[in-house]
Amino acid sequence: MKKTVAILFALIISHFHAQQGPYYQQGAKYKMDIDVNAEKFTYEGKQTLDYKNNSPDELKVVYFHLYWNAFRPGSMMDQRVASQGKNGDSRLQKDGISRLASIPKDQEGAQHIHWIKQNGKNLKFEIQETVMKVYLAEPVKPNSSATFTMEWDAVIPQQIRRSGRNNREGVDMTMTQWYPKIAEYDYDGWATFDYVGREFHAPFSDFDVTIKINKDYVVGAGGTLENPAEVKGYDANARIKADKNKATWKWTAKNMLDFAWAADRDYIVKSFDVPQGPKVFLVYQNNDKTKVWEQAPPYLTKYYQLMNSHFGKYVYPSYAFIQGGDGGMEYGMCTMILGEAEDIEGLMGLMAHEGAHSWYQQMLATNEPMRPWMDEGFTSYAEGYVMNQLFPPAKPLPNPFVNTVNAYRNFIKKGIEEPAVWLGDHHDNGTAYTYASYVKGELYLVELGYIMGEQNLAETLKQYYDQWAMKHPSDRDFLHIAQKVSGMDLKWFQHYWINTTKTIDYGIKEVQYGDRSTTITLINNGQVPMPVDFSIVTKDNKVINYQIPMSMTHTWKEKDAFGEFKTMPYWPWTQKEYSITVPYTKSQLSALGIDLSQRLADVNPENNMVKVN
Repeated sequence: MKKTVAILFALIISHFHAQQGPYYQQGAKYKMDIDVNAEKFTYEGKQTLDYKNNSPDELKVVYFHLYWNAFRPGSMMDQRVASQGKNGDSRLQKDGISRLASIPKDQEGAQHIHWIKQNGKNLKFEIQETVMKVYLAEPVKPNSSATFTMEWDAVIPQQIRRSGRNNREGVDMTMTQWYPKIAEYDYDGWATFDYVGREFHAPFSDFDVTIKINKDYVVGAGGTLENPAEVKGYDANARIKADKNKATWKWTAKNMLDFAWAADRDYIVKSFDVPQGPKVFLVYQNNDKTKVWEQAPPYLTKYYQLMNSHFGKYVYPSYAFIQGGDGGMEYGMCTMILGEAEDIEGLMGLMAHEGAHSWYQQMLATNEPMRPWMDEGFTSYAEGYVMNQLFPPAKPLPNPFVNTVNAYRNFIKKGIEEPAVWLGDHHDNGTAYTYASYVKGELYLVELGYIMGEQNLAETLKQYYDQWAMKHPSDRDFLHIAQKVSGMDLKWFQHYWINTTKTIDYGIKEVQYGDRSTTITLINNGQVPMPVDFSIVTKDNKVINYQIPMSMTHTWKEKDAFGEFKTMPYWPWTQKEYSITVPYTKSQLSALGIDLSQRLADVNPENNMVKVN
């Protein structure tokens, strides 16, 4: 190949996405008119969707999500909950029996599609429970657009999971995953997983939403309220503009995955500005059980400053923490969380986690149903990082993630682990899903920090944000950056940690004290090979760190936030034992051990330390 041709080829390849082929993402713009009957918990909807096909493929069908169809007896969600029994999500069941099975007929979730048109032409469609397949009148060719219009009516379901009416804290309406939503289309095809309780995925979209609802209601939403002077709660001088006892709320949002809102007659709205953004709204019922919310503003201010500094700048103009739903669930520019809290640390823990989803579910919009560990795990890492600074422990920890490492160790003993690579909805055990997605996803980053150094991990997270914010990255995209920043081959680690349930277990097998030196024999009793940080502590409390590289990385860590390292010969992953000789005698040593930073997710740490008498 000639040099000029080779350079041109390299330039072309540099623009290719890790998923193969040039990167693209679809475009969508929603305009919705919603008329709510608050007394009957129903609404009527009209929607215009301008859809841009930026893919190289001709689309002959499109798919919409109809999530509320899951909330009824006999649905796939009901069947899944019933089959899992007590191993499933406790919020979806009572005494091991699915709560969906007993939803009254008039409280079943429903989205009745009256009609849908493409550029004015009626379309054939079929409802496949929570997915609507639409046959197009004419294909949407690459780099062309189509306009879809539709009308529908919906029944707001009994609150079971995330969405619905009259939740256990008394919020009237939690309106999440509430409208017919176009499915994501990318290199992997249409993202049309049935909704059986867990994660969501969607294209970045613009929203223009008009909501008519009884004038006594206050609405909290993820978006910009365009007419605060005409509705209740946002402007002290508002003159509520009502038409037949209904106020009209006008919301807009740009470049988001979803639009969510909630409504209640007892909501109050408080807001404050974080320096360099965003504007934060607190929307909640003002009562004795929610008093802790009054303490949140200074903590949230510091929270956003820390997140912006370490993980990349929050790009949207505002964010709303809304009392609604169950537990916590993230959406574009807002989250629905439980409002009742005993103390500010507990409330902030929930806010910190859900708020961090703005980075790893919204701005870095990975496919959650396929890779929940990338969203939930990275979000949990950010939560742990920030909470350690907002609420420093009375006794400093070796690192902010010690408790997560210990929780993982305790869980492994149960023998029910499932690989993190599994699809989110397809885990057989609810606890196993939690540890696969939240805990192992968080520890994925903790272990990377251990392998390549904390400074390299921080740089990787920043470059990941800089290169992939407002796109749909995959795990290959993240790994590509981590390898480029560190200079290491890390594919082996991702394979072991994400695709298997194999564990790490290193130990000190033997210590031999000599007249001028000490020889330590280490052993690998686990199935996951790792580099080993080995340290000695002298009688005068001097710490000397040794890095024992693992052969597959090919490049070694020389320092990180926990000190500098003397690099030793590498430990081949095929080799069971390894000996290291240090120029210290027994009389000079106080202790020696593996991983003084306590980041290594070693399932048997009891044999990692030796105290020298």
